[in-house]
Amino acid sequence: MLLKVSELEDGIKLISLPGRMDIVGTQEIDTRLTVATASESANVIIDLSGVEFMASIGIGVLVRAANALLHRKGKIVFMNPQSNVLHALESTQINKVVPIINNLVAARDYLNS
Repeated sequence: MLLKVSELEDGIKLISLPGRMDIVGTQEIDTRLTVATASESANVIIDLSGVEFMASIGIGVLVRAANALLHRKGKIVFMNPQSNVLHALESTQINKVVPIINNLVAARDYLNS
């Protein structure tokens, strides 16, 4: 699994995760995702549009990264998950802690509010 990090002009980090968030995929990105979200008061969008499959271990990696960021007073959103990934996230009720937003404009608006 790949992990691509870019910084938008308003300082928001955009992290794209194309691939499968299964055991192998999450092992490949776990440490890099932690490092990418390790900023104090950072605003982060995790683009899930390229995630084809999400296992419970993948959800755990996302939850750990989100919790660490939220404890440092940062903001995070998950963006545009495919329907099967959205179902996995909603079934664990992570959407009650981390907003799931369908497009970049709305995600940036949320983080900048």
